[in-house]
Amino acid sequence: MLRKHLRVAPLLILVLSVLGGHTLTCRRSEYLNGDQCCPKCSAGSRVEQHCTEFRNTSCLDCDEGTFMNRPTGFTACFPCKLCDSGSGLKLKSCTATGLVCEPLEGFYCTYAVEGNCLVAQKHRRCQQGQYIRQKGTAVRDTECSELPFVEM
Repeated sequence: MLRKHLRVAPLLILVLSVLGGHTLTCRRSEYLNGDQCCPKCSAGSRVEQHCTEFRNTSCLDCDEGTFMNRPTGFTACFPCKLCDSGSGLKLKSCTATGLVCEPLEGFYCTYAVEGNCLVAQKHRRCQQGQYIRQKGTAVRDTECSELPFVEM
């Protein structure tokens, strides 16, 4: 009885793998389009036409006001409007290969990657009985100190 199960198990695994299909894994320099791995377009460009069995991927440069900061299989570049003023950020610069956000006036950057501010926070406001010891900048919060107690 045990021998019968040992012969059936490999057959069952084979049937499941055939019926279940297989997933194609592309290299890092490629993207999956249907059932084919296509070469990615370089940073600063996007896919114009996906590759086929007979031709390579064709790419176009990003239009003005858009960017692509990494090799891609996307057919559109990202808009330069990703610096959200509601989050205390504004656009500093945008090129075909990337954008840089900076904090709005009255905000400072709390998290940046390679000079691009990703998270900003509003400067602290000193409370009653405090004074501004150090005014806030784009990279540092306002520093407050207690007013000295004066006896009358």
